[in-house]
Amino acid sequence: MTIQEEQLKQDELSRMGHEAETLLDNPAFTSTVNNLVDQAFQTFTNSKPEQTDERERSYHHYKALVEIVSTLQQRVSVRDQITANDNTRQEETDH
Repeated sequence: MTIQEEQLKQDELSRMGHEAETLLDNPAFTSTVNNLVDQAFQTFTNSKPEQTDERERSYHHYKALVEIVSTLQQRVSVRDQITANDNTRQEETDH
């Protein structure tokens, strides 16, 4: 990978991190996800012992929501690491 290709990749990852942070900071997004998590939990806990399929569906729904939020948080972390690395390189260049 050339330096230019690497920079384009870094720019894309930074953009994705910024967009992820925008979503995570959006009250409508967070309240929607939180409501869906609560619904999945309620469905899971209120299911009868013989309702295995419903309980499993609810569990998978919950896990999917957690995975979405985790992926967004990971993108923010990657962006922050890229920024920190860029700052370190800039400081080394300035000295």
